Amino acid sequence: MFTGIITDIGVIARVEQRGDMRARVSTGYDMSGVDLGASISCDGVCLTVIGKGDDWFDVDISAETVSKTNISANGWETGKRINLERALKVGDELGGHIVSGHVDGVAEIVEMRDEGDSTRIVFEAPAELARFIAPKGSVALNGTSLTVNEVDGRRFGVNLIPHTQEVTNWGEVSTGDFVNLEIDTLARYVARLAEAG
Repeated sequence: MFTGIITDIGVIARVEQRGDMRARVSTGYDMSGVDLGASISCDGVCLTVIGKGDDWFDVDISAETVSKTNISANGWETGKRINLERALKVGDELGGHIVSGHVDGVAEIVEMRDEGDSTRIVFEAPAELARFIAPKGSVALNGTSLTVNEVDGRRFGVNLIPHTQEVTNWGEVSTGDFVNLEIDTLARYVARLAEAG
């Protein structure tokens, strides 16, 4: 489990295609405190640490994960910066919302505009996921917990303050990019209960 509060920006140091994809991620984390087998959210995708050094860790990424995330759309290549978050520990502050790291699909950035010092970004979600997105609800986009401002059919908007753009990779996105979308677990259960009722 994660909170959607990004704590580091990692850099893809190496990518290899084996049976699965293997990636090495450079990080500012103190890796002496990260065990092999630990989970780290990488741009919103929960991945398992399978190797590590002083300032890097390796992960394997299955073909299934690649096909369901923006790893296939945007491509992970050397030098790409990704949002990182270590798994939630009991007693940690829950600053965002409960995020599983199980990406539901990808959303496309269709519009960006400045609003004061902030940036409004409009996304288009897959039709099967759009019904779970509500104004003032939460979504995780590239692992970042964000509040939905407005919804119009498959499109929804969020507002990014300067701080968020500085401490994540959101300052580097542009129209046409695809981002990992995880809908709020609570919204999923509410929709399921409504269907059953």
